[in-house]
Amino acid sequence: MEISLHNHFSALARLKLFFALSRTPHGLLDMCTPAFGALLWLGHFPPLKIVILGIITAFAGYTAVYALNDVIDYRTDRQKAAVGGFSSTESYLDGILVRHPMAQGLLSLWQGILWTLGWALMALIGAYLLNPVCVLIFLAGCALETVYCLLWRISPFRTVVSGAVKTSGAVAAVFAVDPQPSGWYLLILFLLLFFWEIGAQNIPADWTDIEEDRRLAAQTIPVRLGLRRASIIVVGTVVLSLAMNTAIFFFSIQGYPTVLALISLAVSCYLLLLPAVSLYQSRQRIEATALFNRASYYPAALLAIVCIQLII
Repeated sequence: MEISLHNHFSALARLKLFFALSRTPHGLLDMCTPAFGALLWLGHFPPLKIVILGIITAFAGYTAVYALNDVIDYRTDRQKAAVGGFSSTESYLDGILVRHPMAQGLLSLWQGILWTLGWALMALIGAYLLNPVCVLIFLAGCALETVYCLLWRISPFRTVVSGAVKTSGAVAAVFAVDPQPSGWYLLILFLLLFFWEIGAQNIPADWTDIEEDRRLAAQTIPVRLGLRRASIIVVGTVVLSLAMNTAIFFFSIQGYPTVLALISLAVSCYLLLLPAVSLYQSRQRIEATALFNRASYYPAALLAIVCIQLII
């Protein structure tokens, strides 16, 4: 009996490492992004079978892409770990489980590759069943994620690629519920998430790793352009995201009341603008982590606002 329990807990611990590889706590929050984009456009809940298939596909897609990031970055993450990286991340959302378990020798590269391929296959099947266009978007997202990783020592503007990757799930979700959505709606949704990812996620995340990145000659915005310029870009892109956040409510099929856009703007100011301004003023690593963590709940907040409106 003791051996059976030991094996059971060992299996759970192993599975936890795989979910750490895919940054599942963060991925679950990111899954709110496609749900928000689809529901806001439709103005009502889609059929239950679409909801279930969409949840499974989104989970598989985010699990695969986050793991793909670590597979492609395996060597650079090993170098970061060797110089003391990932050691002070207790307050960092992506460190809730274990940051980069392959780089820390807790999982092998081949285990990571097989995990990534398995979830990618599931995502492809789900995407095809929802709308073949979603397959193309998912493959494009994977290709861009690969390019993003390979640009680590080449260009600080790889953050633009990251912004495009983070929009792919939401854009695919809109096509999953409507094969002919509005181009204007897709554009505003793209820009909303594009600027949010750059200013409130990607640059703060690179800011958190700035010491290791400097030692390894990484070409990130904080390292290459300096903290003052990086903080200006953070505030500027966050403001642009807030502008798109306000506008998008008026481009849905469903006519939403203006007060809903104002509520969304107020929530967005709390989650994005206030911590961005704090980072601009202090330029401290702890403020970058705080912005990243709080902004990670932004998609969940937007989804909650839309769901409450649809329910009442």
